[in-house]
Amino acid sequence: MIYIIALLASLIFLVVGIVKFKIHPFFVLLLAAIGYGFITGMRAELIIDSINSGFGGILGKIGLIILFGVTIGTILEKSGGAMVIATRILNLIGEKSIHLAMMLTGYILSIPIFADSALLMMNPLNKVLSKKSGISYAGTTAALAMGLTASHVMVPPTPGPIAAAGILGANLGDVILWGLLVSSLSLFPCYVYAKKIASKINIPIILEPIANPEKKPALWKSLLAIVVPLALILLKSVMDYPELNMQPSVVKSCISFLGTPVISLLIGVLLALVLPEKLDEKIFSATGWVGESLKVAAPIILITGAGGIFGKMLQNSGISDIITEGFTGLEIGLFFPFFLAACLKTTQGSSTVALITTASIVAPLMTSLGLNEPFLQAMTVLAIGAGSSVASHVNDSFFWVLTQLTGMNVKQGYQVQTAGTFIFGTTAMVIIYIITKLIH
Repeated sequence: MIYIIALLASLIFLVVGIVKFKIHPFFVLLLAAIGYGFITGMRAELIIDSINSGFGGILGKIGLIILFGVTIGTILEKSGGAMVIATRILNLIGEKSIHLAMMLTGYILSIPIFADSALLMMNPLNKVLSKKSGISYAGTTAALAMGLTASHVMVPPTPGPIAAAGILGANLGDVILWGLLVSSLSLFPCYVYAKKIASKINIPIILEPIANPEKKPALWKSLLAIVVPLALILLKSVMDYPELNMQPSVVKSCISFLGTPVISLLIGVLLALVLPEKLDEKIFSATGWVGESLKVAAPIILITGAGGIFGKMLQNSGISDIITEGFTGLEIGLFFPFFLAACLKTTQGSSTVALITTASIVAPLMTSLGLNEPFLQAMTVLAIGAGSSVASHVNDSFFWVLTQLTGMNVKQGYQVQTAGTFIFGTTAMVIIYIITKLIH
């Protein structure tokens, strides 16, 4: 009983510390882990070992992956490559289908770029096209926001899903494949909501003078840093399927090496360097693009490491045996990580924090929950991603970026963003459950 009480106390401490007292998630996770260890009666030596091995073990697996993913996104954004991709998508789909264009553009851009940054980048284009087409600005914004959210919580190399996959030991290629399927299917009701319901909200459009556009890179260059790493990871994942029974060869060895996430994303970083017109200190210096990506990645890496400490503390305490006894005969499975992530997201605001924290808590319980098979590990990452999108409201920075950029009031923000993320998250969980029942 003391283990469950300690876990609940730790979770309450996490929420109160982050939400009420605004303490950085890294320190809250670290203190919660240490407090849990002492409450459950763990030896001091074991607590110290859990801290060291938990932090180092997780970052040894995914620290560089997160850094490289953030670096790719920063270079794409700063060089204008992301805007090139967005503009081409809009040209292909057409202004008459602006809701679909915004949703699809947001979906693609949020894979390498943080949702907040992608929204800031896309909003001027969204505003101009809405005004030009005479379409509700609220409706197109809802479509854009849902597209950004979908890939942000489910499709690597976004840092949150990458971290969750690494913590749970899920195959990254499987997470990408299933993440693309689940997130895209979950956007159908979001599209209907954006076009039919959110479009009824009236938001005035005030256009600002257009500055001189900078020279943008070619489309094929812009796509390289995204497409090549994803293709390598997916190819390695397919080759590793036991059903294919592929024999050892030089080609397989090369693809296995290049398709390893840390190597494929490093290749993505190198390919992203073809985008700037000139490779100088503006790119490589501590205050340049690379330095900026390090500043963005550092908090995520630290939070991930602290989450690893929490997970290791749970594992070393022996709570999994208690969970096994308590869940015997219950088919709670994927719904536990979903609801836990939803609670953390709703109470503290950050999807990335919800993803990492939930994965850290669930990792030592995977066997107890019956989720320790490769397919179910990937589904668990997606279930956590679905929960981490329910629901974005006033404690989420993205909520305020969206409302302040568009001129929405809080009520309209709830109607557009909060309702939209709730629809997406719950739909995604239903789809995950159906897929799991059909396949497993």
